[in-house]
Amino acid sequence: QVRFVESGGGSVQAGGSLRLSCAASGYSYRTHCMAWFRQGPGKEREGVASIYTPGGLTFYADSVKGRFTISRDNAKNTVDLAMNSLKPEDTAMYYCAAFSGYCGRRWTYWDAYNYWGQGTQVTVSS
Repeated sequence: QVRFVESGGGSVQAGGSLRLSCAASGYSYRTHCMAWFRQGPGKEREGVASIYTPGGLTFYADSVKGRFTISRDNAKNTVDLAMNSLKPEDTAMYYCAAFSGYCGRRWTYWDAYNYWGQGTQVTVSS
């Protein structure tokens, strides 16, 4: 059974940092795209960052480039999202997700993903 569990969310002030982690179990596709999405209050779910396995190629939303970094640990089967210089508009529920195949242009489309975690809340106060 595939299971993704997110952790690391919390409340911080603007300018602060958080590191999210997604632990995957029961998931063993050789080539896959793993991503972090977020959904703020009254907003649509949006792709934040993705990383392709193998190769490690990364993709970012323009709104987080230079502030967020996605990384993976293949031995631990985890994907992390380091978030710096956080802004109030980063407040959202953050989800990790995955699909089998190359990230490419599909990575921003939430309906391309077969597997999702339950989410972890990030709140940034001004």
